[in-house]
Amino acid sequence: MANKGEKQHKSILQNIARRVMLERGLLPDFPPRALAELDRIKGPAAQSVEVPHDLRNLIWCSIDNDDSRDLDQLSVAEAMPSGNIKVLVAIADVDALVGKSSAIDNHARHNTTSVYTAAEIFPLLPEKLSTDLTSLNYECERIAVVIEMVVTDDGKIESSDLYSATVRNHAKLCYNSVGAWLEGSGPMPSEISAVSGLEENIRLQDAAAQNLKSLRYINGALDFETIKARPRFEGNELKDMIGEKRNRATELIENFMVAANGVTARFLASEKFPSLRRVVRTPKRWERIVELALERRCSLPDEPDSKALEKFLESEQAADPLRFPDLSLSIIKLLGPGEYVVELPGGSSEGHFGLAVKDYTHSTAPNRRYPDIITQRLLKSAKSGRPVPYQNDELESLAKHCTSQENAAKKVERQVGKSATALLLEKRIGERFDAIVTGASEKGTWVRIMNPPVEGRLASGFEGLDVGRSLKVQLVRTDVEHGYIDFKGIL
Repeated sequence: MANKGEKQHKSILQNIARRVMLERGLLPDFPPRALAELDRIKGPAAQSVEVPHDLRNLIWCSIDNDDSRDLDQLSVAEAMPSGNIKVLVAIADVDALVGKSSAIDNHARHNTTSVYTAAEIFPLLPEKLSTDLTSLNYECERIAVVIEMVVTDDGKIESSDLYSATVRNHAKLCYNSVGAWLEGSGPMPSEISAVSGLEENIRLQDAAAQNLKSLRYINGALDFETIKARPRFEGNELKDMIGEKRNRATELIENFMVAANGVTARFLASEKFPSLRRVVRTPKRWERIVELALERRCSLPDEPDSKALEKFLESEQAADPLRFPDLSLSIIKLLGPGEYVVELPGGSSEGHFGLAVKDYTHSTAPNRRYPDIITQRLLKSAKSGRPVPYQNDELESLAKHCTSQENAAKKVERQVGKSATALLLEKRIGERFDAIVTGASEKGTWVRIMNPPVEGRLASGFEGLDVGRSLKVQLVRTDVEHGYIDFKGIL
């Protein structure tokens, strides 16, 4: 039987999460004005003259995490006589219910993102909206911004369009079961077989997604495989941190989202509207990436080259698939974080190094990310001929703020994740683990162990170590309250 302390795992972690949110400048609760405003919203946004398309009869489906309730996008595909595939991505119209500068919008503008901790989710929008009235829920009619793309068999987007439409989700699907089915390692989910024509449609979507992926990889997109730890509770007791990997279904959605975000960015540019771009600049630590490749008997160019890096990653994944997540994590750390920048009409941003795309914004997750709400307002204004809803200096300020708050949210998620793992590891002080160095700077050296998948500080034995080095470590200390997990290196 679990002891009293174990039964309180969830409440301990919730208290830590709320404290860390406040320490990082994020608000864990919605203010009274926002809640009062929420009470006045009685139902989903109604169809209007601005929503001329009725696409409810298309066999739209959502594919998301098994426990996701905030459904931002639906997708459907159509085979064309030319052999091309028309892909439609429907994005939840959050702006229809959340007006600019409203109390709900001001709270979202402050936090800028949903924060997903091991103990509790702190949503960008109140759950009455994000999991109901602005969510593209199963068998619910909703208005959406539809991004239409005609994809050729070599992965090019031949044509595209954007418009508002009424849609209906005919099947709520999950990454794990759909991924296993597409990869041939699991049965077809019952939700697919229950909808006539959906099996063929998802295979068509998968074909289009793979075509899009192939072209991006020809252009130098990077294929990483990392392991994300998710908590497993039994009641209030934390039992394990489970590693989750990408699969064919997550790839399908990722490729559609990258393509849709590109269409969005190019549309705003064509309308001479500013846009909030998502960029990952040329990696500053390319020389260390070159060193990692040399350690594996591969030579990379002296100057950053995403095509060469992807060829290296591809060969390493084939040669050592078990340890490839370690290498992926090292390269991701060395590439550096993404950030938001404003692109004014006629300007040119750096693009996204890892995705090998020049035009990239965030538009496909407005229930979870504030930059996507900003982009949605810009899109709807451009499409309807209304003025730009943001001044340039306001957009510049928002870009910096969104980058800062996103970084803060990631730190909260990491810290609470470490607190959760510290709970699990309390009884394992003195045990030894295989590890890889994930961070090395004047502030300290960090390592990652694989079971459970977690990072911790290397308190001693770190001399001469850099990102990507493998080593043996021993667990020497845990601090649940502060999320500290300390190791020492073993010769």
